[in-house]
Amino acid sequence: MVQQDSTKAVFKMSVPIFIELLLQLLVGNIDQIMISRYSQSSVAAIGNGNQIMNIVIIVLNVTTIASTILISQYLGAQNKRKITETCNVSLLLITLTGVAAAMLLCFGHNAIFTWLKIPNDILEEAGNYLSIVGSFAVVQGIYIAFAAILRSFGFMKQVMYVSVVMNLINIAGNAVLINGLFGLPQLGIVGAAISTNISKIIGLIIIFRLFRKNIDIKISPKILKPFPTQTLKDLLHIAIPSGGEELSYNLSQVCILKFINIFGTAVIATKVYCSMLANVAYVYSIALSQATQIMVGYLIGAGDLEKVKNRIWKTLLYSMVIALSVTAILYFNAETIFHIFTDDTQIISLGKKILFIEFFLEMGRTVNILMTKCLTAVGDVIFPVVIGIIFMWFFAVLGGYYFGVHLGMGLVGIWIAMTIDECTRGILFVIRFRSEKWRNKTLQVSERLSLAKPVENI
Repeated sequence: MVQQDSTKAVFKMSVPIFIELLLQLLVGNIDQIMISRYSQSSVAAIGNGNQIMNIVIIVLNVTTIASTILISQYLGAQNKRKITETCNVSLLLITLTGVAAAMLLCFGHNAIFTWLKIPNDILEEAGNYLSIVGSFAVVQGIYIAFAAILRSFGFMKQVMYVSVVMNLINIAGNAVLINGLFGLPQLGIVGAAISTNISKIIGLIIIFRLFRKNIDIKISPKILKPFPTQTLKDLLHIAIPSGGEELSYNLSQVCILKFINIFGTAVIATKVYCSMLANVAYVYSIALSQATQIMVGYLIGAGDLEKVKNRIWKTLLYSMVIALSVTAILYFNAETIFHIFTDDTQIISLGKKILFIEFFLEMGRTVNILMTKCLTAVGDVIFPVVIGIIFMWFFAVLGGYYFGVHLGMGLVGIWIAMTIDECTRGILFVIRFRSEKWRNKTLQVSERLSLAKPVENI
């Protein structure tokens, strides 16, 4: 793959990743979409539940981010032994993390929502949804791990097909369980949660079979005897800082949601719908950044460092054009889109204002999505984490409270604060990348790979 034209290779990888991410986004939001005609309070309840689940998913993703980078580098260096160790260690870590997360959400959801100060009229529904979906966190974690391994080996389309199946199952399950078709009881939000879990279980079964069929890597406890301590260190060296940035972002979003909960159910529902539409705007940017991160790993593993810089700049240009174009389309069709979910004029009017601000927010977010992944891939792990944590909490959280709550600007003020955060970080990441201080760290990664001599070509 390294020998291919990198632009064609990145776009070729990004398309199935994009479709998979879009389908994953649908899995995460289909409950909200299908419940929107059932109850607006249920939409707000699921919105709060999903915000907590997003944190769990980020924690689960921490290990897979690191494993994707390392596997890509070892593929470039043709080192099968290190790939096998990385796969086994990452699966162990994510399984343990998933079990811990499931226990926390099952037994601690009431405490979480009490702290979030969600309205009393949605407290019970939110608790039911989070406890049911959260209890299967380990299933989602193992699915994410196998999907990351398959993507690292270039099996993007296969992972995409699994997402299609999961979505179809979830949609069918929601239709039956939410509305009580075929003589079954009308379960509402509980039905949405059960359907989500069923789709994840089936998805895990399918993706594991794909792994066994296509990847010649052994998954066994014997691989961990003696325990590959250095592989664990390599994973954590990438996972903790890079995961820290994403975890900090989602924790900051939880704090912001706490402010939004003050404004009532209608504003919460507006936030949920606007976040769903924003996800559509930047989902292809994520796909391009993941494909570029994998390509950068290949280039570093193969020792072709000169192509790294040009590859990242080209991806940034494409990502920016696409994200802003989609956001503009969403804004100019806002009323039609919001009418799909609700007829509430307050929600529609406020939502259109938010989508206008969202256009400027995406300018910064597009840069941040790409630069955080690529700086991590080239070994510059600490800088994006430090900048991210400081600016998220100062501008997005404190600024959100100041504009939204203190000045009484509500959801508009909170979105303005988040825009300032994203754009300021974006400017700093561009300056950092242009300075080329990351080159020394990339050379250190290349030296590490050269010391890990290949045992067997792939």
